[in-house]
Amino acid sequence: MNRSEFIITIAIILFVAFALGWFAFWALSRFTRVNQSDMGELDKMAQALHEAEEVRDQAIDYVNNRERELTNQLTQTEAELTAAMEGLRDARHEAQELRNYIEAHIK
Repeated sequence: MNRSEFIITIAIILFVAFALGWFAFWALSRFTRVNQSDMGELDKMAQALHEAEEVRDQAIDYVNNRERELTNQLTQTEAELTAAMEGLRDARHEAQELRNYIEAHIK
């Protein structure tokens, strides 16, 4: 095999490889082509996903606001409970002092 036969053989091999690659690309693109009905379905799915994300964001905002409100209510209730407990403690202490005073003066 001389030099020109070698070059022609390599050229034929490269051309066949190119032709096979092009055919494979054509076949793959033909079988995986997205038709118009699929695009419409994908658009509907994208819109539904977008709406679902908006609803999720609204739900998260609602939950955060509700949690903030409940935390404020809990804080206020705890403050009221603490004030009531202190008042009750003071009233018990005062009642005990009055009992002691009464017992001391009646006997």
